[in-house]
Amino acid sequence: MDNRRTSNVPRAAPRRRRHSGLPGWALGALGVFFVAAVLFSAYLVFTTVRDFVASFGAPNVGGPIVSPNGTFDPLHTPAPGDPTNVAPVTAEPWNGTDRVTILLMGIDQRQGETDTAYRTDSMMLVTVDPVGRTAGVLSIPRDLYVEIPGFPDKDKITTANFKGDAYYLPGGGPQLAMDTVELNLGIRVNYYVRINFTAFETLIDLIGGIDVDNPYEIYDAEYPDCCFGYDPFYLPAGPQHLDGATALKFARTRHTLGDDFGRAERQQMVVMAVRDRVLSADMLPVLIGKAPQLLNTLSGSYTTNLSLDQMASLAMLAKDIPRENIQTAVIDQQYIAEIYSPDGTQQVLVLNIEKFRELRDSMFYTPEPPQLNVPDAAALLANESATVEVQNGTATAGLAASAADFLRGQGVNVTTVGNADRFDYASTVIIDYTGKPYTAKWLADTFHVSPSSILAGNNPNSDVDVRVILGADFAAPSP
Repeated sequence: MDNRRTSNVPRAAPRRRRHSGLPGWALGALGVFFVAAVLFSAYLVFTTVRDFVASFGAPNVGGPIVSPNGTFDPLHTPAPGDPTNVAPVTAEPWNGTDRVTILLMGIDQRQGETDTAYRTDSMMLVTVDPVGRTAGVLSIPRDLYVEIPGFPDKDKITTANFKGDAYYLPGGGPQLAMDTVELNLGIRVNYYVRINFTAFETLIDLIGGIDVDNPYEIYDAEYPDCCFGYDPFYLPAGPQHLDGATALKFARTRHTLGDDFGRAERQQMVVMAVRDRVLSADMLPVLIGKAPQLLNTLSGSYTTNLSLDQMASLAMLAKDIPRENIQTAVIDQQYIAEIYSPDGTQQVLVLNIEKFRELRDSMFYTPEPPQLNVPDAAALLANESATVEVQNGTATAGLAASAADFLRGQGVNVTTVGNADRFDYASTVIIDYTGKPYTAKWLADTFHVSPSSILAGNNPNSDVDVRVILGADFAAPSP
C-alpha cells in the first residue's frame, strides 16, 4: 500500500494530542493502555484491508487517491482550510449508561515518515452497551465505495481520513472519517481512536507477551520487513509465548493455511490472548506501576477525542464484559452488492444496505420494549407480580433504600436493594429482564424515566424480573 501524499496537497506540521498532568493519571494511563492494546488488537483481528479485494479475485491497488480520470484533481475537492487553525474533533459528554460507539482507525505510518496525511490501513467500529454488558466489533473494508461528505465524487472509505487531514477540514481526518461512516452505514459514532503500528510491539512486551496455541506450523518466506524487503517468519505448531514482534507477525502473516480466513482466526486468538493477559489478576498493579512508561510509549502514536477519564471508565467497563457477550462481524462478501472499477484501474466494493441493515441493527442499536399506552397500568402491574431490584447508581447514600421503601408502600415486590456497579449514572435506567412490560411502564411513569431508558434485558434466568438503577436525575416522588 502506498500512503504517500500527492505533490499538490500542502503539508502541515504534525499535530499530536498529548495528555499529561491530569488528576488520576495512573488510572487514565491504564485506560489509554487498555483501549490501545485491546482495541488495537481487536483491530488486528479484522485487518483484512490488503486482502478483501484479493478475496474477491480483484487486484489490490495502492497509490495516491485518484479521481475518475486517474489523477488527483484539486478542482473536484473542497478548498484547503487554514493549516494553522484546524479545530479538533469535538469531544462528546457521556452519561455512563448510553451505548458508546468508537471508530478505531489504524494508519500504516512507518517510523521516521514525516507525511501528515494517511489513508486508513483499517477501520473498525467498537460498540459497547454499558447497561446490557454487551459489545460488538465490526470491521469495514478499505475498498468500500462511499459518499464522502463535502466531496462530489464517490471514493474508497480509506480516503476519508486522508482527505480530512490533507485539506485541513474542521476536525481533520478523524472527523471526516466519522462523518463518512455515519452517512453511509447509518451508525452513530461517538468517539474515535487513531493509532499507528509503531506502538504495538512495545505494548505487547509491556504486558509480558501473550500466550497462544498455534493450530498449525507457519512459514512465511515473504513476510515484509521495515524497509521494503523480506523478514522470513517461522512459528511451530502448539502452545507458544509470543513477544511483541512475534505477535505482530503471527497476526499479520498471510502466506499460511487458510490464507485470509486462517489469518482472521489467528488474529482472533491475539485479541483474546491480549484480553486475557490484560485482565488477569496480577496485571492490574503491574500496569499501574508502568503508567509513566505506557504514556511515553503511546505519546505521538495515537490521537483520540476520548478524555483520560472516559478511557479509564471504558476500560473498567470493558473488563466486565464476558467473551460470550462480544459479537464480532466483518462487512464481507455476503454484504457486498457489486464489485467493479469506476475508473478502469481500481476495484471498489458496493454495500448491499438491505442485507447489512439487519447486522447493523443487531450490533449497534439496543432494542426498546414496545411503548405502551395503558389506562390502568397499576392494575396490570399487580397481575404481573414482578420481583424488583433497586440499585443506587449515585453517590447519594441511602437513595436506593428510600426508593425501595416508597415502592413497597405502593405494593411493589422489592426483593433486593443495593449499590450499582458504579456511582456515576447520570440517568435512571429500568431493565426488564423477563418480560414484565407493565411493571416497567408503571415504574417509568412513577419515577419520570424517559422511554429511551427502559431496556430489554432478555434474561429469563435473571434473579429478578425488573431492575431499577437510580441515576443522578432521580427525584423521589411524594408519598
